[in-house]
Amino acid sequence: MPADHGSRRAALRAALAARDLDALLVTNLVNIRYLTGFTGSNAALLVHAADAEGAEERTVICTDGRYLTQVGEQVPDLRAEIDRASAAHLIETIGRGSPSSLAFESHVVTVDEFAAWSLLAPDARLDPVPGLVEELRMVKDDHEVELLRAACAAADAALAELIERGGLRPGRTEKEVGRELEALMLAHGADGISFETIVAAGTHSAIPHHRPTEAVLSSGDFVKLDFGAEVGGYHSDMTRTYVLERAADWQRDVYELVARSQEAGRDALRPGAEVSAVDGAARRVIEDAGYGELFLHGLGHGVGLEIHEAPGIGKLGTGTLLDGAAVTVEPGVYFSGRGGVRIEDTLVVREQGPELLTLTTKDLTVV
Repeated sequence: MPADHGSRRAALRAALAARDLDALLVTNLVNIRYLTGFTGSNAALLVHAADAEGAEERTVICTDGRYLTQVGEQVPDLRAEIDRASAAHLIETIGRGSPSSLAFESHVVTVDEFAAWSLLAPDARLDPVPGLVEELRMVKDDHEVELLRAACAAADAALAELIERGGLRPGRTEKEVGRELEALMLAHGADGISFETIVAAGTHSAIPHHRPTEAVLSSGDFVKLDFGAEVGGYHSDMTRTYVLERAADWQRDVYELVARSQEAGRDALRPGAEVSAVDGAARRVIEDAGYGELFLHGLGHGVGLEIHEAPGIGKLGTGTLLDGAAVTVEPGVYFSGRGGVRIEDTLVVREQGPELLTLTTKDLTVV
């Protein structure tokens, strides 16, 4: 199923018209990829509002000569112009005519860039509009969900093979486990990894974002694995926590607590739900057990072309979930100097209940 970039641009044009904006200069490369399919390292995109005459025909992408062939192959449906200073080139075209106002992605534009652009188009009004394309990206279309599903499947398969071949065992180092898991994701169809794989054993499992070291895994350790695969630009994100060879009662208790919290968070995922309320549903389970201060981070985040994107799901989060949003649910409890547990899934918000994309069992597993 190919991506429908034209429909995505149409949605953006409608959003511009609804805000009485004439046009948007897109300079965030992730957003340009979302709207066009272009994956080069230098580009700018000019999109006119829906009520502009010939809006789609006037849409133009600009990149530099290194990508002359690539832009023709990846964006055959748009006019392409070639200039190293891509954003400035498109700004200059604004300075020579309509529109009289231009929105820009102020969350990614520097003060110096804004000052230079103002000189290039002195008669145009530059309107800061942060996060407009990111709002559209929150809801995934069928093509995006297909890629997310493939990324999650690659991660699931890699973890299953790691455990089946005995790769998670005492005597190995965190780095060895992480490197093997990353290689297995590639072997199972991933184009790349979503982020540096977290392998945190023993007391390190109490560190939420521990980076793998030469620490050796030992019998009785919690081992926390937080990892993801990337397929077609889309990322998966999953955390599973295991116990090596033997589990103590306290480990079983904390694992069961986090599992109940994670289930409550998943169950709260509904279109229209306040993100803070979703966080609260999971957090209350841990607070009621007396360990609220050991849940050290937000419940989750959006995932897609970026590993962390809107919406953020936390105590201070604002807004509501939308049908089709892809998010993570990842509560954790961390006993400093002792060990910790996090359980994380990637899911898609649906009216009938969330669609689970990471399918590896969440039952306590002793390996």
